[in-house]
Amino acid sequence: MNKTNTSWTQSLANLGPRFLPFADAASEDLPLSRLLRLSLFQISVGMAMVMLVGTLNRVMIVELKVSATLVSFMVALPLLIAPLRALIGFRSDNHRSQLGWRRVPYIWMGSLLQFGGFSIMPFALLVLAGAGQSSQAPAWVGQVGAAGAFLLVGLGMHTVQTAGLALATDLAPPERQPQVVGLMYVMQLIGMIGSALMLGYLLHDYSPGQLIRVVQAVAVTTLVLNVIALWKQEPRSRLRKPGTPIEHTFAQAWQLFCQGPNTVRRLLAVGLGTMAFTMEDVLLEPYGGEILHMSVSSTTLLSATLALGGLLGFAWASRVLGRGGDAYRMSGWGAWIGLPAFVAVIGAAPLASPTVFVLGIFLIGLGGGLFAHGTLTASMQLAPPGQVGLAMGAWGAVQATAAGVGMAIGGIVRDAVAMVSSPVMGYSAVYLIEIVLLALTLWAMGPLMRSAVRPQPNSA
Repeated sequence: MNKTNTSWTQSLANLGPRFLPFADAASEDLPLSRLLRLSLFQISVGMAMVMLVGTLNRVMIVELKVSATLVSFMVALPLLIAPLRALIGFRSDNHRSQLGWRRVPYIWMGSLLQFGGFSIMPFALLVLAGAGQSSQAPAWVGQVGAAGAFLLVGLGMHTVQTAGLALATDLAPPERQPQVVGLMYVMQLIGMIGSALMLGYLLHDYSPGQLIRVVQAVAVTTLVLNVIALWKQEPRSRLRKPGTPIEHTFAQAWQLFCQGPNTVRRLLAVGLGTMAFTMEDVLLEPYGGEILHMSVSSTTLLSATLALGGLLGFAWASRVLGRGGDAYRMSGWGAWIGLPAFVAVIGAAPLASPTVFVLGIFLIGLGGGLFAHGTLTASMQLAPPGQVGLAMGAWGAVQATAAGVGMAIGGIVRDAVAMVSSPVMGYSAVYLIEIVLLALTLWAMGPLMRSAVRPQPNSA
């Protein structure tokens, strides 16, 4: 019997690397169970992203009649602080404390920021909704409160994700670090899909009170998931006691990173491509609700469709890059897929077809996943020795900053064009700009695709 059980267990283990993306990220020192538990912080990040970029922005624009420009700036506020991600990563690399931890304090503080932002958000939404006409609070109180809540959640997300990915990299053997980081981003997409489905179900019968209960539940769930993810993960070290000297300052470490080949062009390509794939993020659900007359529940599920496309893109890129494929060529394929995706989204309005709209969103997710995985892998491969964490921070900073700028511009363009034309033209103008940005991304990546060196296949 024992022999049979051992054979059955071994067969399941052998199936993993063949059929599960990033299943080979586990190692003897970092088993898959511990790795999956650590990845729970990415689940909380994905859940927060769905709330901020998906459900809440649609409710404020469509149900609460807040202008798309104001909502876009609210969503973009935390993303515009994303340049701090590189600094956060560097500080967590060199943090000194009596407990001997360097990543845990940053993840814990980020978790508290997320919890605090979601905790005050329902009250801000009550004021925005004008709950009970007897309320004497002026409108700006709700707007400032909502912006502050978005800012807290966004700062918490950036801090948790940057320090958490660095911790995952610390725990993994050097030869498994790219797979571990890839697994973490896949878990974020899974978190987005699962939370989008759950939020869509809970908000099927929409009401302001139900929305408040859901936001409060998200706040508690975030804290619980992050505490479980952190538990007994980072080992303590006496080398991290206060007074221990630091090898490099942030300026020195950044200067060393910038000495790499084509650094400016690489970051430019990341910024243009990210802006192209995210400018419409705060407009997809309002587009579905206002133009195609989809319900709140249906438009919330659009986030799951977007994340599903991204998940498949990450899995596809992982398989190709694991066989020695060129990372920048993979990113180029993502940009090419994005072109017909935005054409489909634009065509959904004159066709009055939610099906075409959903197909376009899926292709946006697929192209965005290929682009993100390719640029992240290239950044890690070209990072100076010992600076993989800083390279991830720089990639994340450029990506998130470009996303914030893109979403803010998208809201402004939508409102400006809609004022002089029609709501449909307002949305379509944003999608046309994204097509142009994708063309500029392909132009910026041309020399990189020609000069990139193919990564060496793993000896393992």
